[in-house]
Amino acid sequence: MIKYIPVSLVLIFGFIFGGIMFKSMTPPRCESLMQNDNIFVLTGDARRIPYALKKLNDLPYGNLYIIGAGAENITERPHVNIESKSKSTYQNTLAIKKIAEEQNIKRVIIVTTEDHMNRSLYLLREILPETDIVPCPASLTGMPTPARLKRWSIEYIKYIVTLCGIKES
Repeated sequence: MIKYIPVSLVLIFGFIFGGIMFKSMTPPRCESLMQNDNIFVLTGDARRIPYALKKLNDLPYGNLYIIGAGAENITERPHVNIESKSKSTYQNTLAIKKIAEEQNIKRVIIVTTEDHMNRSLYLLREILPETDIVPCPASLTGMPTPARLKRWSIEYIKYIVTLCGIKES
């Protein structure tokens, strides 16, 4: 009969189970968009901005806000706005909050990669509780499995750290 289970084993299984839950919580695809939606794309991965621009092409009255470092080489065009001062996910969410409040935006479409979506949604819903936050994840399809697993693991750890109250992770 087992008298006790080593704490390290419990932590390992808890971490693995939590990681599975983290992945399963991620929205699998972009929800339906309205013709006048405001898309906010968080920079940081090469696939995010092209994905957001493609989504904007389907919105005749929509706007795109490119938020964060890495947007400097994007050419501005109608309905595309660039904020390039924020350097972290938390700073990105503060920039989105400022824009949403200044422009009285009540529905925010958030574009980021699927591995980054849960933490981004958590932070946005925390600072914009009265705003409808709609996830629109860019897929990591085509990325080698080890690289994808590494990214998911890093984002899962950052998510845990964020839940513990450390937002600048």
